[in-house]
Amino acid sequence: MNKVYIIGLGMIRFNKYPNRDVQDMAHEVTRLALADAGIDKKELNAAFFANTFWGMFSNQHSIRGQVALRSMGIEAIPITNVENACAGASTALHMAYSQIRAGMHEVVLALGAEKISNPNKALSLGAYATCMDVGNFEAHLQMLEKVNKQFTVKIPDDQTPAGEGRSVFMDAYAMGARWHMSKYGSTQEQLAAICAKNHWHGSLNPLSQYQQDMSVAQVLADKPVAYPLTRAMCSPVGDGAAATIVCSEAFLKKLTHARPIRIRASVLGTGTDRDLDGVDIGERLVEQAYAQAGVGPKDISLAELHDATAYGELHQTEAMGFCPPGEGGIHTLEGHTKLGGKQPVNTSGGLECRGHPIGASGLAQIYEIGLQLRGDAGNRQVSGARLGLAENGGGNIGVEEAAMCIHILEKM
Repeated sequence: MNKVYIIGLGMIRFNKYPNRDVQDMAHEVTRLALADAGIDKKELNAAFFANTFWGMFSNQHSIRGQVALRSMGIEAIPITNVENACAGASTALHMAYSQIRAGMHEVVLALGAEKISNPNKALSLGAYATCMDVGNFEAHLQMLEKVNKQFTVKIPDDQTPAGEGRSVFMDAYAMGARWHMSKYGSTQEQLAAICAKNHWHGSLNPLSQYQQDMSVAQVLADKPVAYPLTRAMCSPVGDGAAATIVCSEAFLKKLTHARPIRIRASVLGTGTDRDLDGVDIGERLVEQAYAQAGVGPKDISLAELHDATAYGELHQTEAMGFCPPGEGGIHTLEGHTKLGGKQPVNTSGGLECRGHPIGASGLAQIYEIGLQLRGDAGNRQVSGARLGLAENGGGNIGVEEAAMCIHILEKM
């Protein structure tokens, strides 16, 4: 099997862009990635385009990637459209990686672009529900209600909202958080510490949607969403795009100014019909990724984890093996996941602060790790970064993600 390398990275700041569309953002990050790689668009052999909501919001279905790329002069090559909820962009990278590893192509573009902000806020928030089993939506809500009754956590009266103005995913994450609190004794303050840490990281990232620092007290005092989650602990609605160019070792040798990053592992999987105490999708897939890369959790220098809420980071910190089960919150309080700690997590600010335009988020994680491994992360640089892990979940069926990608990248 061929070795696979990242040679080009491109990303714009995630934000709300009322005057930009999917094509416009996709064009910009593709040009940035091509310039970073030092190649021309004519050298691309194939492209994978990730997007979820363009069809729903603007009625552009079926050939989104072809529409976006041909309008900037990328044509004739195979262009594959990728839709895998929040894991779409990392799935695009996995597919590009797989084709090069198999020897099918020499250089491939993986691109994710998404526009979610909309004057109709109900449309934006309601769109997330399509990343679930819509045919069994009512049964899913009933399952959440039934499971929630099993927990010992008492919800404060002043933190029980009416249930409107939020994505159903926040209810799913809140259920997971209350399960963790009931089983392990974790606290809302620990979740707030994760969020405050990410806000500090985000304040150092010029491409982060939110760039203001927040204290633990400010996070706790923010608007309640679904206990124990406050608004600051939840990823915002926004727009954005990110792109990555990957190539074979043979193509890399033709380049004179490349700054390659090796993809040591790329794993894609789906969830199972488990209960909350069963083996988690992240636990299963990360073992595959570690085996493929020939490393273990202690070898990872930094990680970008899918923190659609602060609980997402707490859970995935445990699932990736960075700390024992039940100790994700304690791990953060001890400073291990903060810049300067032994294994920084979400130095970009994570989904909570960098933002979460879902068709682009997975490649934004790769962009951050790429900067870190190249030593280009500026005042948020992780000292001695050698191996980075990106975990990107997508959608929800039952009690876990419907899809997930994990990548392990290595400094060259």
